[in-house]
Amino acid sequence: MAQCDKNMNLNLLLPDAAGDLIGRVALPPDLLGETRPLASRAAIAAALNLQLLSGLLARVPSGRAYFEERAAEGEKLVFDHGAMRTVAMDGMGNLPAGRQAITRILEPLGYECSHLYPLPDLKMTGRSYTHRDFPEALPQFFVSELHPERFSQSFQAAVRRVTASSSDALAPSDMSLLAALGRDGALPVQVATELLPKLANCFTCRHGTPRAADYAILRAESAEMAWIATEGNAFNHATDRVGSLDDVVARQRALGRPMKDEIEISASGRVRQTAFHADPVSRAFLDETGKTCYRDVPGSFFEFIQRNLLPGENRLDLAFDTGNAQGIFKMTAA
Repeated sequence: MAQCDKNMNLNLLLPDAAGDLIGRVALPPDLLGETRPLASRAAIAAALNLQLLSGLLARVPSGRAYFEERAAEGEKLVFDHGAMRTVAMDGMGNLPAGRQAITRILEPLGYECSHLYPLPDLKMTGRSYTHRDFPEALPQFFVSELHPERFSQSFQAAVRRVTASSSDALAPSDMSLLAALGRDGALPVQVATELLPKLANCFTCRHGTPRAADYAILRAESAEMAWIATEGNAFNHATDRVGSLDDVVARQRALGRPMKDEIEISASGRVRQTAFHADPVSRAFLDETGKTCYRDVPGSFFEFIQRNLLPGENRLDLAFDTGNAQGIFKMTAA
């Protein structure tokens, strides 16, 4: 089978941990048959998504348990989307402000912005990015930006202190490769293999250890910014697209997993979402003397989504919903 072909571009692009997901995550058949010398932008996008999913499953035990259950039953996870949070502010070390830190990667990979979602209750803005070549078969990205200027002066100062040490994972030579990918739609497999870990590093925490006092200031006004203070631009959640959300919820609750109390339903009624509560993680902070201390904080989580067809069409409603998004964001509230 194509999934076992060690010459397949996806196998060549991925480290072992993420490569183990091939065959257990639904992927476009065209990508499973792609072999070198050139890796298409879609294959590179799929490899990056699998690497990011692998990282999330490694730090989200509830999501990993669910994923392993699906695999044991011979079911593939349909990776609907991954989400990450950014800060729309200049001066964060040498990291580009807000969504630009992420979209400079997504656009050369073949993604385009499909919808804009104001998130007024959170003082954030969300945008979804859909792949041009495989809009339903490759995961979307939901990229949100937090707007510090909409918060208090003390909050803004704490954001600046926390993010001032941010570093960019990409060098000018990496940006040149992304420009070539955007122009040509493909890269030599070996070049793409060397670039991918650097792209994945953009979805991590790019700043240093925050001060506990700053974390407290942020947490008092925004659970979302407090989460960014410890987790940065990491995948906030990954999502399985399921056929019956009600069946998934009933089963996961019967297993005693910490599910959201209610299902979020979009205004159209076509998109339904729910999630596990975020798994706690231990993170380092600096106390008032500069010594390192540790505390448990909300980490990432795993989500479930059911999408129905658009009226009169044979394609899924790939949109999100502002109300759904703001409800799902609460999964990382302490």
